Amino acid sequence: MSEAIAYLPAALQALHERIQRQSLCVGIYGLGYVGLPLALRFAEVGIRVLGFDIDAAKIDKLNAGQSYIERLTPELIQQARQQGFEATTDFARTTEADALIICVPTPLNRHREPDLSFIVNTAEAVLPHMREGQLMSLESTTWPGTTEEVLAPRLRSRGLTPGDNCALVFSPEREDPGNPHYGTKDIPKVIGGMTPTCLALGQALYQHAIQTMVPVSSPKAAEMTKLLENIHRSVNIGLVNEMKIVADKMGINIHEVIDAAATKPFGFVPYKPGPGLGGHCIPIDPFYLTWKAREYGVNTRFIELAGEINHHMPHWVVDKVADALNERGKAIRGSRILVLGLAYKKNIDDTRESPAVEIMDLLQAKGAQIAYSDPHVPVFPRKRDYHFNLQSVPLSPDSIASFDCPGVGKAAGRYRPGAVTALPCASGKRTRTNRTDRYRRHFPFASHCTAELQVGDRGIRLSGGQMQRIDIARALYRNPPVLFRDEATNALDGATEAAVNEAIRALSGSKTIVVIAHREASLNACAQVITLTPSRQGICH
Repeated sequence: MSEAIAYLPAALQALHERIQRQSLCVGIYGLGYVGLPLALRFAEVGIRVLGFDIDAAKIDKLNAGQSYIERLTPELIQQARQQGFEATTDFARTTEADALIICVPTPLNRHREPDLSFIVNTAEAVLPHMREGQLMSLESTTWPGTTEEVLAPRLRSRGLTPGDNCALVFSPEREDPGNPHYGTKDIPKVIGGMTPTCLALGQALYQHAIQTMVPVSSPKAAEMTKLLENIHRSVNIGLVNEMKIVADKMGINIHEVIDAAATKPFGFVPYKPGPGLGGHCIPIDPFYLTWKAREYGVNTRFIELAGEINHHMPHWVVDKVADALNERGKAIRGSRILVLGLAYKKNIDDTRESPAVEIMDLLQAKGAQIAYSDPHVPVFPRKRDYHFNLQSVPLSPDSIASFDCPGVGKAAGRYRPGAVTALPCASGKRTRTNRTDRYRRHFPFASHCTAELQVGDRGIRLSGGQMQRIDIARALYRNPPVLFRDEATNALDGATEAAVNEAIRALSGSKTIVVIAHREASLNACAQVITLTPSRQGICH
């Protein structure tokens, strides 16, 4: 890097000096789940940040010290404001920025082809206000060649030549919302420059905010790196989702199989199945490569097959819901169905590409009355393709009992997959014997909810799925209800105990089972109580 910056043109020499002194201004374009954390990180290290977004409501909130992303608290916004962070919709202020970092969405269009309109529109908005001595970095995931084929020609059309009087790099975002172990500063930064000078300046910029730099030979290599990371996950999730479908048909608990396979100390990486892919990367990124590969005469059959399997999963979930309701003499049309978890993963408010939303849409199209519960998403967010006028339903024994099918969807956070499991009474009557009688129930559309109820001399044990060993504390009555405790926590907090007791009093005398089965002791009490009656079965995913 030192050789690349030894003989810099005058405009880039001035930029390098400002970067070294941290006296520069960084412009972040797109203040969403990627851009805003990066803006806060630069502000945290004392660099002035100017945030750009076309959403005026976001700008007003940020400038008022408020936040629209749950994990980024108002306190963090206010601290950044004290460090000089400012947000604006005025792209003419681009001239104030020394570094321009583009963090805009790259979705697919209706034909599942790359949509670069956000990148192109942002570039067109800033170009009239750019000047010599600026660095542009694209972080949005895209097909290999975008930086060189889309951005570089536009810069040159304004008399800006990368490596001469400006710098151009690609450095893919690697945000993992809700991950407590890896924040923005901790995730190694892959970066590729149009020239060695561009790469050196890009590294010098990001080194202030990111601990580890991973330089590669070109923007194309960096663009392909990001795609490989997410295609790797997409393909493996597609594999395990297909295994899940096969295992479900064969009456095998796929999660038991995965946990057993994961004991192999080499050659196996566990992936978990689910109701579909969610988030801003994995459901979308593979199709950016498949589209570009056709230009080179390559048909990416393996990648596309995994995409087909993952794309089909919400439909499979809906089919399983239909089967489960049919077994109980009900149709989807007219049934009240509760989706537990709207976000695409636990403990976040990010619903981008969430399979839960597609499942809701499919069920509603079949006539179901849809509701959802997710404490991280109190109101259904505005979306381009889906419209629901809904608010999160608070969970309680009564609210759960009011639904024909509670528990469909990508359970997130407090409702993560396998976290809350409803167990029907296997025989419908109390069983007492000196030998162990085993009853197995395969829950609809969730093979990891397959459970085994063992009734014997020493009490009752529930096993299966992600709940490796969940022991019963004791039968509260000779007939159900029955209370299960998680062996991992071995105790219920006071709020949970009170909620359980309230449910038991309300259901005393009915053929009802209350199941508490979760590995995290800090969860909301009501979220852990599932009730079952002969006329209304609980179904969880």
